[in-house]
Amino acid sequence: MTSKSKVLPVLYGFFVMGFCDVVGIATSYAKADFSLSETVAGLIPSMVFIWFFLLSVPAAVLMDRLGRKKMVQISNLITFAGMLVPFFHYNFATCMIGFVFLGIGNTILQVSLNPLLTNVVKGDALTSSLTAGQVVKAVSSFCGPFIAAFAASTLGNWKYIFPIFAAFTLIAGIWLMLTHIDEQEASGKQSSFASVTSLLGDGKILMLFMGIFCIVGVDVGINTVAPKLFIERLGWAVETAGLASSVYFICRTAGALLGTALLARMKDETYFKVNIAAAIAALAALFPVCGKTGMFILIGAVGFFCSSIFSVIFSKALQARPDQANGISGLMIMGVCGGAVIPPLMGVLTDTIGTQAGSLIVITACALYLAFLAFRKRS
Repeated sequence: MTSKSKVLPVLYGFFVMGFCDVVGIATSYAKADFSLSETVAGLIPSMVFIWFFLLSVPAAVLMDRLGRKKMVQISNLITFAGMLVPFFHYNFATCMIGFVFLGIGNTILQVSLNPLLTNVVKGDALTSSLTAGQVVKAVSSFCGPFIAAFAASTLGNWKYIFPIFAAFTLIAGIWLMLTHIDEQEASGKQSSFASVTSLLGDGKILMLFMGIFCIVGVDVGINTVAPKLFIERLGWAVETAGLASSVYFICRTAGALLGTALLARMKDETYFKVNIAAAIAALAALFPVCGKTGMFILIGAVGFFCSSIFSVIFSKALQARPDQANGISGLMIMGVCGGAVIPPLMGVLTDTIGTQAGSLIVITACALYLAFLAFRKRS
């Protein structure tokens, strides 16, 4: 029997996980504040997401020794500290430091929180439970641009988003500290860096890893480019254009809510195929559209149809090697570094061709790999 008193503080951790998505609208604010080029601005998300590549596997190895709950608490501490840096002294360097701490904390959180959820829910509901966590994360992501706009307009500077996020993180740490969770002992010997990375030698695990890389690339890519499309095509101000990110996230939230119900009733494979095909259609339609309504609908459609694909891929990876849950979690979260690689590629191609269509080309390429993963024949 699942205890709500144990599930709720773990699910709240997904709210903190959503803070990394504020980097999308933050890129637009920082670009305006510090007069950055598209190429340099494209590096800002990398300050958050590069740590998923560098630290995910070491975090998984350390989690074998310290436990999942302790690792979540370490992530909360790092995130809390990082959110205070740019608030007390705001410049480009401190902003980057804040995002670096956010990325490190979020990496550790994503590696440890997903497996911790398996300690408080029944195994046969793993996919829908992970999707429920993504709903909470999506709500956080949706709120981010509104909090930033509130901080900019009402509090006088968007940097006030940082202490607000610090307060939410503190609540998460205290709530989890007061919650007792029995963790299952890892079977077999403890993981090492070599043993975890060797799992990529399994072709199925490697393809799922690249699937995580690409779905996060699509997610961060659309989150980053959505406001820029409205700035470029309609001449909107940054504060107003941030609404595009909120539309994306509210549709992603709605899609994740529906996905939680659907994935409990239909095959993961069917869900994956239908949704990635619809997302690609929406991306293709977004290239020529310049009207406000059409852009909102298509950006929202991408968020809606991509909302639960991460959960499907992650769940498949955990189910493929349940005896290596911690290591698999580390590998899959390492794939989140797609959020560090894709935006710079978008920025370079956009600077090269002089239009945000360059960003859409990179995002569409990621979506096409996901279609290959969904429709490939299983052996």
